[in-house]
Amino acid sequence: MTLADATQLAAATNEHLANISNTLIYSSMAVYTLAFFAYIAEWIFGSRSKVGRTAAALTAEGAGAGGARTGPAVTVTKAGGTAVLERPKVVVRSAAGARDVPDGPGAAGGTEKGDLYGRVAISLTVLAFLIEFGGVLTRALSVQRAPWGNMYEFSITFSTVAVGVYVVLLLLKKNIRWLGLPLVTTVLLDLGLAVTVLYTASDQLVPALHSYWLYIHVSTAILCGAVFYVGAVSTLLYLFKDSYENKLATGGTPGRFANSVLDRLPAAASLDKFAYRVNAAVFPLWTFTIIAGAIWAGDAWGRYWGWDPKETWSFITWVAYAGYLHARATAGWKGRKAAYLALIAFGCWLFNYYGVNIFVSGKHSYAGV
Repeated sequence: MTLADATQLAAATNEHLANISNTLIYSSMAVYTLAFFAYIAEWIFGSRSKVGRTAAALTAEGAGAGGARTGPAVTVTKAGGTAVLERPKVVVRSAAGARDVPDGPGAAGGTEKGDLYGRVAISLTVLAFLIEFGGVLTRALSVQRAPWGNMYEFSITFSTVAVGVYVVLLLLKKNIRWLGLPLVTTVLLDLGLAVTVLYTASDQLVPALHSYWLYIHVSTAILCGAVFYVGAVSTLLYLFKDSYENKLATGGTPGRFANSVLDRLPAAASLDKFAYRVNAAVFPLWTFTIIAGAIWAGDAWGRYWGWDPKETWSFITWVAYAGYLHARATAGWKGRKAAYLALIAFGCWLFNYYGVNIFVSGKHSYAGV
């Protein structure tokens, strides 16, 4: 066999691995879709969460001062034909937000059917994660490099890591099954965008990316983005749950959708605290990511910082998250004001991810789109 034949064989093998990678990515999307429907079934057939059931069950007598209050009187006819007056129980925020550990929907409510669908959903999510991980790995093997040299590769790796963070938290006995449905939904959207708009054929890197810093800098950026995403979903759900609890506390009557969905989420205080903890935990790693990028820039371009659009928006994201954490730690900002800051910070990260690579030209314009 000549050298040319060996080269052609290697190229064919690489193309074969790239095709396997594509097949695995599409297969993972199919399994994620099944997981999506399983999560839907869990939310439909599962009962309310422990937090929701506690909120519905507390009475003024049982909750104590500040625990709950009664709503407007209603007439109820009992079997004996005697009409009596009862008052529906409305939980106030101090009672609804008393828990520290988030509850899930069906399983936490204790229904066998909801728990079954929840377990099926988690099993399908783990299976899809393993298949997608295989797709990322074969993509890397097809070009013998890190699988994040363009936007397509970054997207499939990012969604894999995001689901991996969810699975790890579940393995750590964190009760975050409520995150499964929004997670799988956004992963499907991310992968759909990746295989259509952002798809780039398997190829080698541009010269600027030939560095061991690619493994360090970009991998930490992906991990940070995945954890920031978890925090952003928690924050967004907090805002909905907070409005729901406010309406209950003021004697309002939420709609059927709010009762059936928001009542199954953890308490607003739990969602708020969970979001803060994950954002605070990953912020030092994001700081390291920016420093690592500056060191790599010094090696590749002869300067550590040049206010390139990607560098600028990475720093803006850092400032936004630093402001959020500082406001929580020193100014005592909690609740909605802090939540808005957290969502603005994640919006900066998203623009750095999509906007800068697609719409802005700079030294980092090698995203393949």
